[in-house]
Amino acid sequence: MNRFTAAFWHKWRLLVIASGYVVFGLFGVVVKIVLLPYTSGLLDPSLPQNHKRTRSIIQFLWRQFLRYIRLMGGINYRFAGQDRLGLPGQLIIANHPSLLDVVFMRGYARQSNCIVKQSLLDNPFLNSAIRACGFIPNDGSAEVIDRAVAALQGGQSVLVFPEGTRTGDDNVIRFHRGACAVALRGATVITPVIIRMRPRCFKRNQPWYHIPHEKVNYEFIIGDDIDPTQWRSGKPMPVATRQLNAYLQTYFERELQK
Repeated sequence: MNRFTAAFWHKWRLLVIASGYVVFGLFGVVVKIVLLPYTSGLLDPSLPQNHKRTRSIIQFLWRQFLRYIRLMGGINYRFAGQDRLGLPGQLIIANHPSLLDVVFMRGYARQSNCIVKQSLLDNPFLNSAIRACGFIPNDGSAEVIDRAVAALQGGQSVLVFPEGTRTGDDNVIRFHRGACAVALRGATVITPVIIRMRPRCFKRNQPWYHIPHEKVNYEFIIGDDIDPTQWRSGKPMPVATRQLNAYLQTYFERELQK
């Protein structure tokens, strides 16, 4: 590919990414309108069947958004084996390299609950979906862990990004132990999802228009299930939590280097 062609496609992808922000905002408006019966109190947003409906709506819309970005040539992605996600009592753990990770995971992890940043409740495009879907805002309190455990024990799957925010520029994975505390207290199975992104983009504190000259490629690898009972058996909970967290962090670091 010559320099002129490469420059053209880079500018095209920049245009597609810009349009993606606009489209996502429009989807946010559509979501607020569609979910109005739940957020206005007309329908009870706490009922499990209403959570199921609203999560299906979000999953459908966010998948269409991702397909639009791919169809227009903004990014490529491969997400195989998503039928393994969204099982009762399943804790889904994923690394967090980019802004779009939550969109991908919510689009493909069917009917799963999710621990989200507390600050997203102030986002006008996302707060209706968070409330109507019954997602768990992370305000840093112990109640967050209790709510996630209750969701797992109630037959839901729960998605969590143990880094808490996007991976830094140094690409070093730093997991917080809260996810492992949830896993050991309430999960029947832990399923890791490795998100490989090459080249890195949509990073923390990165301006939206700073995109690489190569097309961004996402690959989602669903790892082998982990039995939490093997980690908590015969150990004090703090010790088991620390050991499981160290194992998972090493596991993700190794898989991301492949």
